[in-house]
Amino acid sequence: EVFRVTARFPEVERYALTDQVRRSSRSVCGNLVEGFAKRRYAKVFRNSLNDSLGESEETKVWLDFALDCEYLMPDEHRRLAGGYGQVGAMLWTLMTRWRERE
Repeated sequence: EVFRVTARFPEVERYALTDQVRRSSRSVCGNLVEGFAKRRYAKVFRNSLNDSLGESEETKVWLDFALDCEYLMPDEHRRLAGGYGQVGAMLWTLMTRWRERE
């Protein structure tokens, strides 16, 4: 969905805001997958989760900029930022409780 809404951003933002929000949003998943593949090493996995959480928060900031620049409608921003808020909460929970179950 981030890709879809950023496709409407002005041409002048192609290598700035559009690129930033797309890269950070994709990095959330990329870091999580990479860390999960290395979950055998607790510190590496936890670091990857922390990186994913950071990218999720960065994505929310870029979405805030997009709203401020009127590239996103308020309802789109609310939905997308809210989704990343949920992702961040899940990542935080996983990061702090992952080893408790093993």
